[in-house]
Amino acid sequence: MLQEARFIKRKQKFKCEVCGQEVDGNGYTNHCPRCMASKHVDNNPGDRACTCHGIMEPIGIEYRHGKEYVIQRCIKCGHTRPNKVDSSDNRDTVYLIARGGWNQSAFQRKNKS
Repeated sequence: MLQEARFIKRKQKFKCEVCGQEVDGNGYTNHCPRCMASKHVDNNPGDRACTCHGIMEPIGIEYRHGKEYVIQRCIKCGHTRPNKVDSSDNRDTVYLIARGGWNQSAFQRKNKS
């Protein structure tokens, strides 16, 4: 059972497992700004307590109270969650998601190393 959601700020760098983008997290970063995917690592924001570790793919864009959110779904367990769209996020990718045209294979690197 999930506990009351408490945000834990974690300033971390990570490499996107979908597109390979190197991301300098600012403590609030929870998805790749290039492809908008992330990894299912949190039960509550920042806790790193989830053991699923599936890829969270963007499945839609929602607007709530004047803010834009990318909706992500884990391809491993099906968990969904909203994440605020940030000013550093790729607008072309946001539009692609909003039109229902996001496809993981379009972002995957040709030569993985």
